[in-house]
Amino acid sequence: MEKHSKVLALVAHDNMKRDLAEWVDWNSEKLSRHHLVCTGTTGKMVERTLRTHHAERETAENPAPELEITLLKSGPLGGDQQLGSLIADGKIHALIFFWDPMSAQPHDVDVKALLRVATLYNVPTAINRSSADFLISSPLFEDENYKPVVKDYKAYIERVLL
Repeated sequence: MEKHSKVLALVAHDNMKRDLAEWVDWNSEKLSRHHLVCTGTTGKMVERTLRTHHAERETAENPAPELEITLLKSGPLGGDQQLGSLIADGKIHALIFFWDPMSAQPHDVDVKALLRVATLYNVPTAINRSSADFLISSPLFEDENYKPVVKDYKAYIERVLL
């Protein structure tokens, strides 16, 4: 498989960052082959987790892979909206968003908008560890020819408004 064949978005609310870090560490080999896009502090945590994981296993015969991680702004500071824009532009292949169902977020409307755009553009989305495991272990995840079907919104765009 070609390095950085997919662009994966990783996001976690504060109370879920530890869970995402553990999941990233567990799946570091697979994730390192892809370009990762992360919001704010989640991105710093993901990068630190991957670098630590690879440093512990690096040898002369098995060097650490080069990581490609793009850091966006923190979610409440516009990162969710930046990510939504990337999804709308077709630049994100999958979204892994460990959201906290037990805490209200100051940017709940942005979170809802992000999930709406991901659904609108049919981006595979995982919202917890189990669904993230299923997503990245699917044979379709590794299939470079797989393209999700996106509904044609031409009629909506061209509708006549009175």
